[in-house]
Amino acid sequence: MKPAPFAYERPRDLDAALSMLAASSGSAKIIAGGQSLGPMLNLRLVQPELIVDISGLAELKRAEVSGNELVLGALVTHADIEDGRTADVTRGAMRGVAANIAYRAVRNRGTIGGSLSHADPAADWISSLAALGARVTLRSLGGARTMPVAAFVVGALESALHAGEIVEAIHVPMRSASSHWGYAKSCRKTGEFAHAIGAVLIDPAVASARVVIGAIDTAPIVITDAAELFSGRIAADYKQRFDASVADGLLAKAGIDDAAQRHIHVSVLKRAVQEAAA
Repeated sequence: MKPAPFAYERPRDLDAALSMLAASSGSAKIIAGGQSLGPMLNLRLVQPELIVDISGLAELKRAEVSGNELVLGALVTHADIEDGRTADVTRGAMRGVAANIAYRAVRNRGTIGGSLSHADPAADWISSLAALGARVTLRSLGGARTMPVAAFVVGALESALHAGEIVEAIHVPMRSASSHWGYAKSCRKTGEFAHAIGAVLIDPAVASARVVIGAIDTAPIVITDAAELFSGRIAADYKQRFDASVADGLLAKAGIDDAAQRHIHVSVLKRAVQEAAA
């Protein structure tokens, strides 16, 4: 199929792009890498009156360390992160995630801001950035606001973006030297969207853990105080203390009634914990 007819604009700067969005009264769509929007246009799942192409906006391509965090513009590509063209404050965590997103052709064009904006719970950045404690800055003509990535996705393909807003930047905190990172996913074949994701950031030195269960039918499950998953205490032996029954209970509470599906999610989460401990 081919897209329904639409107007096309390529703004010269961010302010011009935001003005176009504000004037469209919700009838416009942003395109950057186009890896999500392109297929949706062709299938006519979305039929915007206007496409605003922001791929040339230099303001959204920055990648810099500011204080104790990495600030990534929304147009930084998966390949930029995979290839080390951005600073690495996560000690390899983000590079590992980026390298396993879809295929290289997708990684060359797909952007981190576009992935977040699409808000597919099965996308890698949604779960991994939530586990890393990242924040996202949203901008409109009225100004900017910042929120945790964990709060940005509110449902399947549903984000906290308001009309006229775009994702401007992602703020990734520096990962401590004592923390352990694990990320695992289950796909039917390489390159497909995951049907189960587990992401963990565990620091036994300070008895803290962030755990994310992703690729479910709603927003990922984010557990910021995850001691309950480790028999009530996060210590050096957390791999042995991981309690699969607690994870299963969290999934059941989230509305996943199929026991087989819960088993897949728990198994993937266990793999992430094992990777962190390796």
